[in-house]
This record gives sequence, C-alpha cells and structure tokens, in this order.
Amino acid sequence: MEIVANLSMLFTELPLLQRVRAAAAAGFSAVEIQFPYEVPALQLKEELERCGMPLVLINLPAGDLMQGGNGLACDPDARSQFADALDEALSYALMVRPRMVNVLAGRLPKDGSRGRAFATLAANLRDAAQAFDRLHIKVLCEAINPLDMPDFLINTPEQLDELLTEVRHPNCFAQLDVYHMARQGISVQQALAVLTDKVAHLQFADCPGRAEPGTGALDFSEIWHALEQAGYQGAMAAEYRPSSTTAASLAWLQTPPFV
Repeated sequence: MEIVANLSMLFTELPLLQRVRAAAAAGFSAVEIQFPYEVPALQLKEELERCGMPLVLINLPAGDLMQGGNGLACDPDARSQFADALDEALSYALMVRPRMVNVLAGRLPKDGSRGRAFATLAANLRDAAQAFDRLHIKVLCEAINPLDMPDFLINTPEQLDELLTEVRHPNCFAQLDVYHMARQGISVQQALAVLTDKVAHLQFADCPGRAEPGTGALDFSEIWHALEQAGYQGAMAAEYRPSSTTAASLAWLQTPPFV
C-alpha cells in the first residue's frame, strides 16, 4: 500500500514547502496536507513536481473549526460561507490536483437540531461531490472521535455510513481514521464491516497518544491484515504527532507491515 506523509503533522520543524522534499527523502511515496492554502497553489504544484511527490489529499477550508468553533459544513447558518470555501478549494485544486478532498463535518451548533445539521451536511457534501466530480477528484468525509473534538457531528462508522447513504452521490466516499476509531474502542475490522467498499482513504496514528506506530497499543500488523482481507487498495497516511522530532519518529517506516 502507498504510505503517505501528512505534512500538517509531520516535518513541522520545516516550512511547509520544504516538508515535501523531506518526506520524499524519508521514503514516503506521496503527501497530504490538511489546509495548504497559506502557500500559493502554483508554488506548491511546482515543489510537488520537482520532488516527484503526488498530492493525495487536502481538506476543504473549515472556517473556525480548528480554533474550537463549529466549522462550516453542518451549520445551517453557514451555507454561504461553505459555498465560498468550496469555491476556494476548487480554485486551489485546479492547480495542485489532489486525488481527493476531505470535508470536515464540523460541530453541532449549540442548541441546534441534529437533524437539521445532518441535512445541511448532506446537502453541502452533495454539492462538493458534484463540483469535484468534474475535476475527477473524490470527495471524502470522516468520523472523528468526540473525546478529542467534543460535539463533532459524525463520530462512528454507522453515522458516516448513514451520511453517505443520505448524500447519494457516486463521488462521495468515506475516509477512515484508525486513531479516531481506536479512541472510541472501534476496531478497523468493525469499521470496515460497516463501511465496506465506501472507504477511499485511510489515516493512522497509534492510540493512545496519537504518536507514531509503536508508541501505543495498536497492532498495525493486525490492522494491515484486516485491510488486505477487505480488499482495500487505497493509501495509508501517517497523520500523527511525533513523540520527538519527525526524523526520530520514523523507525516504523522501515519495519513490517509498512515495508
């Protein structure tokens, strides 16, 4: 499987553009970036091409989500802001050409209706899936654990499956995050049993701690076997917080099942 470096969490000792070359030198075969918009799209495109590194994934702009706010995608009062974020991501993606774009569901607004928030998220995802389909870029949504991100609207594989069923668009898929599942006591096998062939991308970190493989309790050989048994053909993205420097955290990259 293709092993991808998440440049928003790895190699943060360096400016963002320099992380592309660092990831290539470390042995990764591709990169993803949560929110690359601080860097002009042309500069990122040129650096990716210089380093021969495909861009697997970016996130749609998420408003104030990462600062503790509700974000955009499930807030009924933020439909116009979501449309602006979609336009920004489309413009950026036209240049950098990621394979996939992830839409973060966001938090349930205080005193808001879950049903209304869910319907808003489904409508926004449908719009994004349709818009990016023209560029042959997949649109993803993921479940995030409510311990690290309280009030996040989509937490479990069942909720994510319900959402994708509601969206009903062939260009909308699931992103599976091993850490966020483990944080809730949900195994990869359990998640795959629910989401089946809807999973288009996978991210991982050890749990607890969200650091590199080998620092927590997860058995990555078992996870790898489960993915192979399920016929998963997508990438595996390292989205963890290094326990020291990034370089010192990469021993796992040279050991089974990652080689």
